[in-house]
Amino acid sequence: MKHYISQIDLDTNLPANYKSIILGAGCFWGVERKFWEIPNVWLTSVGYAGGMIKNPTYEQVCYEETGHVEVVKVSFDPELISLDDILKKFWECHDPTQGNRQGNDRGTQYRSVIFCADEEDLFKANDTKAKYQAALKDSGFSQITTEVKIFNTYYLAEEYHQQYLAKNPNGYCGVGGTNCPFPNN
Repeated sequence: MKHYISQIDLDTNLPANYKSIILGAGCFWGVERKFWEIPNVWLTSVGYAGGMIKNPTYEQVCYEETGHVEVVKVSFDPELISLDDILKKFWECHDPTQGNRQGNDRGTQYRSVIFCADEEDLFKANDTKAKYQAALKDSGFSQITTEVKIFNTYYLAEEYHQQYLAKNPNGYCGVGGTNCPFPNN
């Protein structure tokens, strides 16, 4: 299966020194578009993570109690774009205070998550979470509910869902942020 835009195989190995982070911020169709549009992001794909069964299908994730989240795997060259820049986009592109929903999309599969590759990335993710929480508090928002963990398994979603909004430009996209900018300090 190839990326609809870049034509890179979605299951290809990362080039040396590249990194990946897995992000959940609501319906993965809109979230993926937010990240493939960022210059120097090498590859995006949508999938499922954080659940209890192996190789879940979309139907299982949506209609059964699998515990999986709709996520986007973002792969990048840290020499060209920092993890902090990717995390800034993550925080600003959705409302991380909504719990098991984003906008009209409701259910545990739409919860806000960051699955990190290692302890260094986990530290950065938690640091940006604390900074954004302070900004949100100053703007009158409640507590961030985003889970931040080391990831263990990512399951690639069905081809139909990959780069869905590139194939269907007028398709549904329920992703919307808080309009609270990430602090620059």
